[in-house]
Amino acid sequence: MTGRVLLTLLVLALADPAQADHAAECRLGAQEIERDFPLPQVTRAIDAKHLNILVVGAGSSLLPGSSGAKNAYPARLEAALAAKLPGVAVQVSTDVQARRTAGEMVTSLPASLGAAKPALMVWQTGTVDAMQSIDTDQFRAALEQGINIARSAGADVVLINAQYSPRTESMIALGLYAENMRWVALQQEVPLFDRFSIMKLWADLGTFDLYSATKKLDMAEQVHDCIGQLLADLVFQSAKPDEPRAESGR
Repeated sequence: MTGRVLLTLLVLALADPAQADHAAECRLGAQEIERDFPLPQVTRAIDAKHLNILVVGAGSSLLPGSSGAKNAYPARLEAALAAKLPGVAVQVSTDVQARRTAGEMVTSLPASLGAAKPALMVWQTGTVDAMQSIDTDQFRAALEQGINIARSAGADVVLINAQYSPRTESMIALGLYAENMRWVALQQEVPLFDRFSIMKLWADLGTFDLYSATKKLDMAEQVHDCIGQLLADLVFQSAKPDEPRAESGR
């Protein structure tokens, strides 16, 4: 852990011990973040002081309830990036609908990208494809097509794989689709936010109880907040690789 992180946690502890504990819990997942590829469009947008991001996702990009939208990871990503980028107007919009495969998301991308005009598309997918046992070649082809559409629209891409659940691990081949997404990310040279591995680490360490059949909403909100913070770290460091890192990835 770097001196900068220690200082941050000390300040949080003096202000709010519970907040410091939550920050430390989030930071446990940082070791699963890889920053292999730059985000040049994001860099240009930051230099121009206006950063638009489009999150494309399915059900796990959402939270229920009247406060669900502000506590889900897209909103937490916006808040975290705004804090990291003073003087830059950060706006995160969403194209989020439950039960969509990657191929189904691709069909809506031209309209969504045209409306949002983002410098970055954050694309969360894989869960529904795994549940429906979509052919992996078809899944990979959809990912490649979506990445090409986003790039043609002038947007960088960050991929997010499925969330990890120990209750469904033996029933749904989420890991298979996560590995296919990793392969596409490497081939297409786009960053992958490995949500699956991050949440598995949290489950293994007991950071969050992801096994319980009746997960509490407050825990889900904490998980989304952590995802938003770590995703902001990935975006920031991929766009500003010369800036000091709060915590190194793998």
